[in-house]
Amino acid sequence: MDTIQYDKLILTTILAAKRAGEAILDVYDSDFEVEQKDDKSPLTLADKRSHEIIENVLKQTISVTNSTVPILSEEGRETPYDERKKWEYFWLVDPLDGTKEFVKKNGEFTVNIALIHKHKPVLGIIYIPVKDVFYFAAMNIGAYKLENSEILTDDLSIEELIDKSQRLPLSKNNKTSLTVIGSRSHTSEEFSEFVKRLNEKYGNVEFVSSGSSLKLCLVAEGKADVYPRFGPTMEWDTAAGQAIAEQAKCTVINMQTNEPLNYNKSNLLNPFFIVSRQGFSID
Repeated sequence: MDTIQYDKLILTTILAAKRAGEAILDVYDSDFEVEQKDDKSPLTLADKRSHEIIENVLKQTISVTNSTVPILSEEGRETPYDERKKWEYFWLVDPLDGTKEFVKKNGEFTVNIALIHKHKPVLGIIYIPVKDVFYFAAMNIGAYKLENSEILTDDLSIEELIDKSQRLPLSKNNKTSLTVIGSRSHTSEEFSEFVKRLNEKYGNVEFVSSGSSLKLCLVAEGKADVYPRFGPTMEWDTAAGQAIAEQAKCTVINMQTNEPLNYNKSNLLNPFFIVSRQGFSID
């Protein structure tokens, strides 16, 4: 898939995420009902509406082989591995990442859309509906932040989009302290031990918390130096954020193998991982 096709896919997925975000906010501003998924995490009408909107748009995208690109979504995860292991390209979607944050109404939830090619995320869109902010990236294009979604129209060009966006990272991190970011809804003894090791090496560690895939975006942006994850996540939680982080010269590394996270595994559960800015080291 060449750069021109990535250009078109970025514009398509950003508009899909924008429409999905608007549907999410309609529910967010209402007295919504909360169900329970099989894994006991909350599911709302917003998840379903967002999924339907994104799926309808992505079904119209065509791959380099001129065939429809398959979609794997948190709300449609039943595709068996024997079928999806044959996919060269596929969309990996979390229509509402941070459902707990949505239910708490703290605004820290996102729409995540990623394109996977041979187990690697090559394009990523993350939209924060409450703030109306986009993070987006693709191979050969780079990573960007857009804070003015009013420019988004059906006839927008990639050149106009990039011109109105900020390239990531926004600035070099010249702070005297090191910033580690963690989950607002999950914590662990492993995380506490990791922060202790950082304090021993750097002496001045600042901790900030955030929900959903925003944590990867904040490392990509340069507002945080490292995000260690010692809790369960699924592939759709991280794929878009990994595409953005990697195009911003950050790394998203499997703690067990010291290799980048990969996708479309038989088990869609991620291993523990660490996201870090360029040049960061704990050793």
